[in-house]
Amino acid sequence: MQLFTVDEVRKTFTNGEIEEEILKGVNLSLKEGEVNALVGASGSGKSTLLTIAAGLQTPSEGRVNFAGENLTSMSSEQVRKIRASQFGFVFQFAHLVPFLTVEEQLQLMLDVAEAKMAKREQRKEIDRMLKLVGMEHRKTAYPSSLSGGEKQRVAIARALIHKPKLLFADEPTASLDSNRSKDIMQLIREVTKTLNIAALIVTHDEEMLTYVDHIIKMSDGHVLPN
Repeated sequence: MQLFTVDEVRKTFTNGEIEEEILKGVNLSLKEGEVNALVGASGSGKSTLLTIAAGLQTPSEGRVNFAGENLTSMSSEQVRKIRASQFGFVFQFAHLVPFLTVEEQLQLMLDVAEAKMAKREQRKEIDRMLKLVGMEHRKTAYPSSLSGGEKQRVAIARALIHKPKLLFADEPTASLDSNRSKDIMQLIREVTKTLNIAALIVTHDEEMLTYVDHIIKMSDGHVLPN
C-alpha cells in the first residue's frame, strides 16, 4: 500500500541576492513494508529531501502527502503532532540521553509521542521492542556502557517504540565499522518487515544497498528515473 508521496517538490534557498534551487521538481513514493535508500553525491539534495519529507522544513513548491493528507497545507503544530506520533528518526549518531537508562530512553519517546497506553502496557511494549532489536539484556544500562552498535540498536528501538508508520534514517551506519553497519541495516530491514512500516534511508555506503528494496538515486536536485 502506498503510504507517502512527494509530488513535484522544489526547494529554493536565498543567500543575499543569489537564489539556489536545491530540489527541482522531485517525486517519490513510499509503501508499507519496504526499505528505500536515498543515494547520490554530496550536494545532490538528499538531506534536503529527507528533511522536507520528514516535515522538518517546508518545500518552496509542491506537496508532501502522508496517509491521504497534505502535510504542506497544515499548520506547524499539526505537522509537529504527526511527526511525533507517526514518524520515527534515526541519525548518524544515536544521540541518547546520557543520564537515562536504555528502557528510560524508550519511555521518554512514548511520553513525547503522547502514547495512549497504560503504564503497564508501556512497560510490556518497551520489553517487546528491546527484544526485537536484541537489547533486552541491556535495558538497565546507561549509554556510556554501550558500544556504538548497541547505541544504534537502542536508537532504532526508540524510533519505533511509539509505532510510527514511517522511519527516516540519515546515514545510520556512517559512524560504525563494516560488520556493525551490516548488523544495523539487517536490523532495519527486519523491523521494517515485521512492523510493516515504510523506511527512507540516506546512505553513502554502497554495501548497505543489498539490504534495501528500492534505490532512489539523486543528482543535481533531481530524482533519476529507475
